Parts: sequence; structure tokens; C-alpha cells
Amino acid sequence: MLKEQVIDTIKKYKLIKENDSIVIGVSGGPDSICLLHILNEIKNELNFKIYVAHINHMIREEADEETEYVKEFCKNLGIECYIKRIDVVEIANNLKRGTEETGRQIRYEFFNEILEKTNSNKIATAHNNNDKVETILMNILRGSGTSGLKGIEAIRDNMYIRPLINTSREEIEEYCKTNKLEPRIDKSNNENIYTRNKIRNIVIPYIKQEFNPNIIKTINRLSEVANEENEYLNKVTENEFNKLLLEKANNSYVLNLKDFNKLELVIKRRVILYTINELLSSTTGIEKVNIDDIIELCNNNIGNKYLSPIKNLKVLVKKGKIFFIALG
Repeated sequence: MLKEQVIDTIKKYKLIKENDSIVIGVSGGPDSICLLHILNEIKNELNFKIYVAHINHMIREEADEETEYVKEFCKNLGIECYIKRIDVVEIANNLKRGTEETGRQIRYEFFNEILEKTNSNKIATAHNNNDKVETILMNILRGSGTSGLKGIEAIRDNMYIRPLINTSREEIEEYCKTNKLEPRIDKSNNENIYTRNKIRNIVIPYIKQEFNPNIIKTINRLSEVANEENEYLNKVTENEFNKLLLEKANNSYVLNLKDFNKLELVIKRRVILYTINELLSSTTGIEKVNIDDIIELCNNNIGNKYLSPIKNLKVLVKKGKIFFIALG
């Protein structure tokens, strides 16, 4: 039973505690409708509250109908539903950013807004096992380090939870069918425009057919091993970072250059990523080539040299120190 599987996932990763209040991001598709239905079924058993946040991106013709479906679905369950309509394409064009990236940012801003409004403490999204594998393959294609093999985590920042992360897309679709939930299908998922869609619709089916029909389970096993090893290396990295840290301000971190250069290469790379994440709360846009350039900059240590691997970051080597400076 899928409900029991979700409860096991919740308990395994300690996703939900007694008296939690959870905002569920619901698009109206199979994944989010399945998540909403199951959490509504078990909320009294585990003693937590739920609210729904739905955002209409105004991109597809079906969007308004999907909004009405979510509204009616929540009404039938007696769940408070918060809805927002926003023109994602227009905002993306104004910001000169991709529609997918902009849409994700807007969604999470809205989820956090409802989190505060309802005095909730967690946000649940419907990422599933297949999403996790797709993310891992995307990370590999982008040239990520071993941390990219983790994929999507069950819980992040003790606030964002994914109760369906151990559930396959096939199990979700079967659950929706069995319970006659009639979720709305986003036809754009079949269009191979975005990288994720290409991996989902072309790469994974090809691997299943030509190499390994159990590729989803295989990559998940790899992810579990990588996650265990990554947790250990994270502890080592944090410890080394604290030893290296000389100064800390709102827009900069300063590390000891000499001691940094003594570290093993694998820890150097992780310390750089750790520092950037502490400074910018993200490492988006930072690739292996950027990290290697920073390491080379530190090794050379000639005069006042600096790099700007991304537009909002400057890395400067000066007088035996490494300066990580946030720009803008």
C-alpha cells in the first residue's frame, strides 16, 4: 500500500513531527494530487495540519481549468487552498532568465509566503523517485561532483520535505487511478524542450530498453551510497572551513590561503563550494571549471589576482588571504 510506504518514508527521514503545520505545493498533476490525498488521509494519525498552495503560471491554456480542479478538490476535502495567478513568461523575459528557473523561484516564494500566512513550519513538494533519478542524470551531464549523485533529498533545511521521494511515478499513477482522483495531465511534460523532459522521455527509456530495465533502482542505490559518503565529507569540510575562516561579514568571507593550499584537492573543492554556499545561500552556476580556476588562483598567489566565476561573486587572493565577496 502506497500510504504505508509514505508513512515509512516520513518516519525514516523524520519528515513530519507531531503538531507540524505543512503547506503542500499542489499543481493538480498526479504527483501533487497523490501527495495531497495521502497526507490528508494520515494527518489525524500523525497529528499534523495541512494547507494547499497552488500557483497558476498563466503559460498553458489548461492552466485555469487546473486551478479550478485544485480548488474544487480541496473544497471536497475541506482543506484551505491558497491560489495565485502570475505571468511567469513576462517576468522571465523582464529578468532575462529562463522560464523554468523563474517559475521555480516564483513557486517557492509563494510557498514561503503561505508558510508565514498560515503559521506553518514545513513545505511539502511532490518530488518522486523518478524525479530524483532524472536530477542525478542532469547533474552528471552538467559535470557535477559526487554531491550531485545525491539527487533530490528527502528533507532540506529541516523545512522542505518530499514524502514521495521513495515512490515511483508508476506507483503514483496507479494510486490516482485506484482512488479515482482524476488528476490533470500537463501535456508540456511530453514536449522535449527542457533537459529534464529529454532525460525523462528519451534517455531513461533508451537505457531501460538497451542496457538496464531496472535503471531507476540502480541509480537510487548509487545515490544512497553517495549520500552516506557525502554526509561524512560534509562534516570534514565544515571542520576545515571553520579552521580556515579568518573573517566573516555580511557580504564576504576571508580564508587563510596558506592553510587552504595544504588541503587535499577533494577537500579544497568542497571548501570552496561550502564557502560560496554560506555566502550566497546557493552554488547555482558554479561548475567544476570555476572551482579548479579558484584553486589555481590560490596556488599561484601572485599579487592581487581575482576571478568572477558568476556575476554576483568575486574571489580575490591578497596578502595570504582568500576573499569570497558577494557582489550586487
